[in-house]
Amino acid sequence: MTSEDPKPPTRREILKPVELVLLSAGLAVFVGVTVLLATRQPLLAVVFFGIAFIVSLVVIAMFTLTFKPNAAEQQELQGEDEAGAGGVAGPYLGPGPKGH
Repeated sequence: MTSEDPKPPTRREILKPVELVLLSAGLAVFVGVTVLLATRQPLLAVVFFGIAFIVSLVVIAMFTLTFKPNAAEQQELQGEDEAGAGGVAGPYLGPGPKGH
């Protein structure tokens, strides 16, 4: 067995949950404001905000769990991670020839 140091998480991996929560919050704010403007009842708007936040968070989490990048996408993600925050990765050239 080899004792390798675990690779620290990249900035993208650290901020991914924050992005998902902020997206859900944005959708919930939209629903809450829409309900408030339509009904003029703040309590009802808060209830719809909470429901929309929870439902959108669960749906986005389910979509995230089903996503599995193919080889070309995995290579592109690794290139972005290797390039760092300020660097530019090489151009995406596609999955390659298709037997033409």
